Amino acid sequence: MILFKKILRIIGIYLFLITSLGLLNSCSGGKFWDPPDARKVPSAVDERVKKNLEEGRGWTVMGMGGGNKTTYQFASSNPMWRATLEILDFLPLSNVDYSGGIVTTDWYNEGTSSDESIKITVRFLTNEVRADGLKIIVHKKKCGIQNTCAVTKVASALENELRVAILKKAAIFEREMVKKSRRERPDKVE
Repeated sequence: MILFKKILRIIGIYLFLITSLGLLNSCSGGKFWDPPDARKVPSAVDERVKKNLEEGRGWTVMGMGGGNKTTYQFASSNPMWRATLEILDFLPLSNVDYSGGIVTTDWYNEGTSSDESIKITVRFLTNEVRADGLKIIVHKKKCGIQNTCAVTKVASALENELRVAILKKAAIFEREMVKKSRRERPDKVE
């Protein structure tokens, strides 16, 4: 009986090793180890890091490590986005997603009524500075004594005031961008 247990244990170990090697081999695409070509890879570490970052195969922690740093141009090139963030800067923001085209504030209480709060959502429908390029939604939350809250979408003058303020600020930002581009490229006529 002891001999049988030893044989089963040895067979189990071999099956484990064979399975592990098979999994490792499948993870590497059929090659157990594929060393890089020394002629194509720089020998200096800094050069390898720079090359990998330029090819998009590396990463940096908060831009440290040199190489190709990611630049987010939306903050400087989209006047509607910049204007919205500047107009709503007094409110705590809960969701700011440029790729989704949405800015959502957290619930905000002005201090006039302790049981009422508002939440503002701005959706960007276009990158152009246009009145129909924004959809502004205001929600109002009214809480009762036992913390039972009711949230409703309200149509208020605040929506229109925000739209006008954002459009005015965006127009200013757009004029500044045009002036700046003309100063940087005087030979190019727009």
